[in-house]
Amino acid sequence: MVENTFTGQYFYGTGRRKSAVAQVRLYKGKGGKVIINDKKGDYYFSPKYLINEVIKPLELVGMAKDFDVSVRVSGGGMMAQADAIRHGITRALVAFDVNLKPSLKKAGFITRDARVKERKKPGLKRARRAPQFSKR
Repeated sequence: MVENTFTGQYFYGTGRRKSAVAQVRLYKGKGGKVIINDKKGDYYFSPKYLINEVIKPLELVGMAKDFDVSVRVSGGGMMAQADAIRHGITRALVAFDVNLKPSLKKAGFITRDARVKERKKPGLKRARRAPQFSKR
């Protein structure tokens, strides 16, 4: 368990994906540390490539080593949480500098992915899956 030792002014962004919600704080710092729910980013995600997905907005604008990232995330699965964190980092970067918005928009990081799980309907087993039909 890692204590959040970041102090001072920060830039805030909220990211969402499916039922995952991430509250992201970007602190001006050296080294580019990522802390997610009081754990190092490398240890939080079990598929290790997800940490690379999370910091893509910072790498795109060339500020991966300029900010330390502190995240509080809940809900959803690992992929949804990673996408929510990426969305939150993007929003925090736009709060830091509005001039970064066009490049982040072009990469598709600003748009919130609105797809969510469809609800189960009455008389069906899942959202669209009907019970098996038997002619005889």
